[in-house]
Amino acid sequence: MMKKFYILLIAVAISLPSALAQYREGYYNAMNGKKKEDLKEAVKECVIQHTMLEYYGLPNNWRYTDVYPELYNGNVRWWEMYSNSIYLIKDGQSPTSSFSSNKMQREHSVPKSWWGSSQTTPAYTDLFNLLPSDGECNMAKSNYPYGDVMEGRATFDNGSAKVGTPAAGQGGGAAKVFEPADEYKGDFARGIFYMACVYDDLRWTSSYSYNMFQQNSWPTLKTWAYETLLEWHRADPVSQKEIDRNNAVETQQGNRNPFIDFPNLAEYIWGRQTSETFYIADQGNAQTPYPSDGSYITQPVNNEALDFGECAVNGVETVYLEIKGMIDQPLSISISGTDRAMFTLGQTSVLPSQLNFSKTALVPVAFNPTSEGEKKAILLIYDGGLNGSIRVELIGRGTGVPVLSRLTAYEATEVTEESYVANWSVAPEVVDYYIVDRTIYGAEGTETEMLESNTNSLKIMRSENVMESYTVRSSRLGFISEASNAITVAKGAGLFSLDATSPIGVETDADGFTLIGGAESVDIAVYDIGGRLVYLNASAAPGSHVGLPSGIYLLHSSLLNRPIKVLIP
Repeated sequence: MMKKFYILLIAVAISLPSALAQYREGYYNAMNGKKKEDLKEAVKECVIQHTMLEYYGLPNNWRYTDVYPELYNGNVRWWEMYSNSIYLIKDGQSPTSSFSSNKMQREHSVPKSWWGSSQTTPAYTDLFNLLPSDGECNMAKSNYPYGDVMEGRATFDNGSAKVGTPAAGQGGGAAKVFEPADEYKGDFARGIFYMACVYDDLRWTSSYSYNMFQQNSWPTLKTWAYETLLEWHRADPVSQKEIDRNNAVETQQGNRNPFIDFPNLAEYIWGRQTSETFYIADQGNAQTPYPSDGSYITQPVNNEALDFGECAVNGVETVYLEIKGMIDQPLSISISGTDRAMFTLGQTSVLPSQLNFSKTALVPVAFNPTSEGEKKAILLIYDGGLNGSIRVELIGRGTGVPVLSRLTAYEATEVTEESYVANWSVAPEVVDYYIVDRTIYGAEGTETEMLESNTNSLKIMRSENVMESYTVRSSRLGFISEASNAITVAKGAGLFSLDATSPIGVETDADGFTLIGGAESVDIAVYDIGGRLVYLNASAAPGSHVGLPSGIYLLHSSLLNRPIKVLIP
């Protein structure tokens, strides 16, 4: 079972001077006095240590980092950089439920397919690479490189972002590029600069023209890639939005993006100042300590409620209580009330050093119901030099462990060389969302990708004309159903089902397949996806085992009207 993470927040802009960097004193010391390659390595040393977040809980982290500081018609509004659409977190919605109802998606600005799609690297959930996205734009973006789209050659344009034929000198040979809105081009560029430093040792796939990365410690970005990004970086300087987000990300995962704190840093590594030595004192970002106005807490307010929503019995839901203010003594936190045993604090005190620099501290509170029904407790915040205490009501609802049915995947529809629609049965029980596990069989091997949908179909964009397959699962309260049957989509506009009815069939295992059904003997010929004959038997008997490595194959026989698609895991 997976844990979920919610954050109790109020959309208040961080009121810090935009001209000043807000990094901790000494945080970037390793960068001082370095240049070019050594400076890039020092950037990694300074910021690589951070907390790896949970992928499915990201909307709850984004509730702190990616919402507008002003309310929209009384509601919090997501600040996503892929469209002009208005996506709200309405009263009574958690960030995750809002994200689901708005059909938004979790988007890797540097596509995970560029590094082989590993989900164990912190890059998979790094907030400097993960952004809330308009679903339609995310699918159109696919894993294309970044670049300017040629005038009049866009195949996707939502009035903010574009996908289409690259302008001259752009794209590194890719057929299409993704171009964000001008106001966000610098944001994306600085995020990619961060990724090129922190994750330069990932397995960057080299043969795909759309990959902007290459396998080395410097420059890591391909020449055409960093030249394009530098142009965007110069044209769209660091904004207050980025400064605020940088501060907020640090509260979530514990590190910063130095390309936001030091706007000229990219020039020292890839640009016009690579022959110069980087000194922090030259960057105009001297530290300015916050004045102390005595102890006070502005968030949470007294008698506020922290709602955990539903949680399966014996499951765990973790919520981060946000505390804002200044203290001159340690702050104490405790839980009391009838159901106090079902709520657990991740820490029982907050030190001045934790709170006073950023004026924000996040305290994890876990809800672990042992029975069904509504559960309540009281959280108290006191000491710290405060006059009195602050009371927060804790509310959660225990529910039975969900029983999730195995879904049935249906044939893909609207299949073209550029996209197809994956289809599956509707879950008979209540689910939070569906997970589409997509497998791409490319020239460099197999790549996997997880996509989300709130309905029983999903349009999937194809960046390469190669064979794919998909299975589908459902999710409820962090529980995931068994995967459905697999559907294979061939190159071009063709498609195959792994469940085709035929007089003979196969059962697959890790070592190949076993022939089932049919006559006492049957002629079979097996071809790989490249069309090469890999097995031939003029009289194969039911129960015969054919050893094959992992991959996709076509089994032909005179008894069949069409080949059987065989997928060896």
